[in-house]
Amino acid sequence: MDLLQLTSLLIVLAGLFGSVNYLFLKLPTAIGILVVSLLASVTILVLDLFFQGFTVDDNVRSFVGGIAFSDALLEGMLGLLLFAGALHVKLSDLKEQWRLVALMATIGIALSTVIVGVGFSWLTGMPLLIALVFGSLISPTDPVAVLGVLREASLPKTLETKIAGESLFNDGVGYVVFLVLVGLAFPHGDDHASGLSGAVTLFFQEAVGGALLGIILGWLTFRLMRRIDDFSLEVLLTLGLAFGGYQLAVWLHVSAPIMAVCAGLLIGDVGASRGMSEETRKYVDAFWKLIDEILNAVLFLLIGIEVFAVSFSMNTVTAGLAAIVLALLARLAAVAVPVLLLRPFRTFSPGVIPIMTWGGLKGGISVALALSLPDGEWKPVILTATYFVVIFSIILQGLTVARLANRFGREPDLM
Repeated sequence: MDLLQLTSLLIVLAGLFGSVNYLFLKLPTAIGILVVSLLASVTILVLDLFFQGFTVDDNVRSFVGGIAFSDALLEGMLGLLLFAGALHVKLSDLKEQWRLVALMATIGIALSTVIVGVGFSWLTGMPLLIALVFGSLISPTDPVAVLGVLREASLPKTLETKIAGESLFNDGVGYVVFLVLVGLAFPHGDDHASGLSGAVTLFFQEAVGGALLGIILGWLTFRLMRRIDDFSLEVLLTLGLAFGGYQLAVWLHVSAPIMAVCAGLLIGDVGASRGMSEETRKYVDAFWKLIDEILNAVLFLLIGIEVFAVSFSMNTVTAGLAAIVLALLARLAAVAVPVLLLRPFRTFSPGVIPIMTWGGLKGGISVALALSLPDGEWKPVILTATYFVVIFSIILQGLTVARLANRFGREPDLM
C-alpha cells in the first residue's frame, strides 16, 4: 500500500469512526474516534482469540505494521500540530505564567523522569538507564491531546494558559531529554549522542538551537507577511513555515518541536496583530483550526489501532497498570513542586495542583517515541506500559477533567 492509499484509508476511517461517535457515543470528537477505533481493534483481537482460522487479525496486524507511526508523527504531523496549537496561545497571556511554565518544563520534566524511571526499574527489574528512557518519554504532556480537551473543558483563561503553555514547551524539552537518555542507554545508535559530554552538547544544541531557529524563521515570515495583503498567499506562507521550518530543524539537528512552538507563538501573536489584515486573520485561524481537527482525528485513530503493536502478557499488563500509577504520582510531583516553589511569591487558586495534575494528558507522542526505540528485551514492556498510560490518560482523564474543574467551583485563578 503506497502513501496515498494509506492516507486515503486513514482519512476514510477517521470520518467513519467520527460519524459513529457523533451519532451514538457523542463524546468529544478526538476522544470518540479513539474509543471507536480501540473498540474495533479489541473486537478483532477477541475474535482472533476465540475463532480458529480467523484471518482478519493477521491482515490488520500487517496493515498496522506497515504504518510508520513514529516517523509519520515525529517527522510529519507533529510540526503542524504544534504550530497550530501555538498559534492560539498569546504571548501576553504566556508572559504572566512564564515562571510556572518554565519550572514545569524543566524541573517538572526532570522530577517526573526520575520518579517514573526509578519506580519502573524497581518494579520490573529493568536496567535503570533504560527505565529512565521510559520515564522521559512518558513524562511530557501531549499538547495535541491537552489542547483538544481544553477546547471542550471551558477552563478559566489563566489556568488554560498554564496547561497549554506548559504542554507546548515540556513536550519539546521532554523530547530533547529523551534523545539524550537514548544516546546514553543505547550508545551504538547512529542518531543519538553517546557519552555524557555528547549528551550535554546535544541537549543545548537541540533546545537552544530549536528556539533560535523558530524565532528567526517566525520573524522573517512575519516581516514578509507585513508587505503582503493576500489572505491565500499568507496562509500558504504559514504552511510553508510549519512544514519547511520543521524539516530544516531536523536537517540542522536542532529541536524541531521547539522550533514549531516558538514560530507558532510569534506568528500567532506578533504576526496576527501587526502583520495580518482582519480578513487574513480569520482565514489563517480557520485554516489552522481545520488542519488541527483533521490531524487530531487521524492521530487518535492511529493510537486506537496501534493496540495491534502491543504485546499482551501477564508481565507486560502488570507493568502497564503500575506505569499508570507511577505516571500520575510523577505528574503530581511535576506540578506540585514548581507551584510550592512559587507560592511565596505568587497566589494560586486552590484547584491549580489537582486540575493541572489530572489535566496533564499523555498522547501519541509518547507512543511514537516508544515505537522509535531500538529493538531489545525491554521494548515490548515499555511499549505496552506506554500504551496503557496513554489510553487511560486520554479516555479517563480527558473525559473527567472538566468535572474536576467544576468541583473546584471554577474559582478565578489568581495567578
